[in-house]
Order: sequence, then C-alpha cells, then structure tokens
Amino acid sequence: MMQQATSISPKAHIDASASIGEGVVIEAFAFIGPDVQIGPGTWVGPHVTILGNTAVGKDCKLFPGCVLGADSQDLKYNGERTRVEIGDRTQIRECVTVHRATADQLVTRIGSDCLIMAYVHVAHDVQIGNSVILANSCNVAGHVVIESHVIIEGMVGVQQFVRIGQHAFVAGGSLVRKNVPPFIKAAREPLSYIGINGIGLRRRGFDLDRIQRLEDIYRTLYVLNNNMSQAMKAAELELPQSEDKETVLGFIRESDKGIIRGPF
Repeated sequence: MMQQATSISPKAHIDASASIGEGVVIEAFAFIGPDVQIGPGTWVGPHVTILGNTAVGKDCKLFPGCVLGADSQDLKYNGERTRVEIGDRTQIRECVTVHRATADQLVTRIGSDCLIMAYVHVAHDVQIGNSVILANSCNVAGHVVIESHVIIEGMVGVQQFVRIGQHAFVAGGSLVRKNVPPFIKAAREPLSYIGINGIGLRRRGFDLDRIQRLEDIYRTLYVLNNNMSQAMKAAELELPQSEDKETVLGFIRESDKGIIRGPF
C-alpha cells in the first residue's frame, strides 16, 4: 500500500525543531511544540496540542482536543527535561491528557495498539503496555503501571503507584487502590477478584486447558485458603509448574502495595 502524502494545514503551528514523518496529516489549529517527533502515517486532528519533547509513533490517530506532553502536576516537578512516548497505531481520543514524567530523563509511556478513550487522564511517570484499552473518563494517577492487554472500563480511578497485571479487566466505576493481579476480572466496592477474565483470554487465543489452569491457580489463592501466605505456599507446592503460575506468583510477591481482596 502506498504511503499517503504528508499534509500540514497552513493554520497549524509546527515548531521548527519538530520532526514530522512521511505521510503525516496535521489538521488546522493543531499545535506541535519543540522537539516533538511524529512517526509516519500518523493523523493529528484539529486542535490537538503536542508539547515539547514528546514522541508519537507511526500510524497513530490523535483526536481533537487531546494534550500530550504537558508538565507534570506533581509538586516535585522542577522543570526537568522529561518525556512522553506513544507507540505505534495507538488512538488517543478527544480531550485526553498525558503528562510528562517528573525526574530528569524519565518517561511517561503508552505502548502500541492502545485505545485511550475520551477524557482519560494519564499522569506523570505512568507506564502503559501494548494493546491496552482505557475507556472514557478513566483517571490514572502518577507512577501507575498498566501491563499489556488490560481493559479498564469507564469512570475508573487508579491510585498512584498501583500495578495492574496483564490481561486483567477492571469494571466501570471502580476505585483501584491496590494491585490487580494478571488474567482476572475485578469489580465491586472495595475492588475484589470476581473470576478469571475468560472472555478476554479466549479472544486472545488462550486455549481452554490454559484457562482452566489459571482458574485453578486463583481458586487456590482466593478461595481455598484463609490467607495469602498460606495460599502462596499451597500454589507453589500443589499446582503444576507453568509460565502463567510463575507470572501470577511473581506479581503477588512483588506487590508491596498489596493486592485486591478475594470474592468473599
């Protein structure tokens, strides 16, 4: 497929130091600041603002009113030259805000193939993996890590320093105060484990045996044991070894903030 021609509206502002790839389309009233990099084939809609030291990958779509690369709202931020990086084929919808990191040379990062829906806020130092969906009006506080293939429904608030594991699903309107382990669904108030994210896993090619093994892991962790220390020991000793088991147990071991509660 032939690359479309680069098209920049004369009503857009492009800083002389910005790097614009082939086939980029920049609509009227977009503002592209100093040291911005925009990859080939990306569409920058009207009234998009990309402030300094921000890199956007190829074939992205940036919708009207989104703001990428604004200063961190962290009171410790002292004007250091930090960055925002957006991967390839990611869509940033209307009025999304993505802020730069706080410390010198650090990065706020959104991966490739993500969909960041309207009015989402991604704060300083957040790290988002690939193929993540954040639905409308999610607020993601500073230093949060969202691993790949996570889906977070609308109106969710994620507290600072929280980690959400790969392939997890968080129900709309939730408040995420503790880490959410991988491969699960989380809902209710306070946020709780409500089962394996079976639908999402099947859509991504997990076979039934693998899903069943994950169900066995989480049944051991959340249902069959009275506390997490006992559950971790039981899972180590009683369940067959697998990469998924190591992923889950490793995530829990590293969760200094603690993990969400069980179903009861």
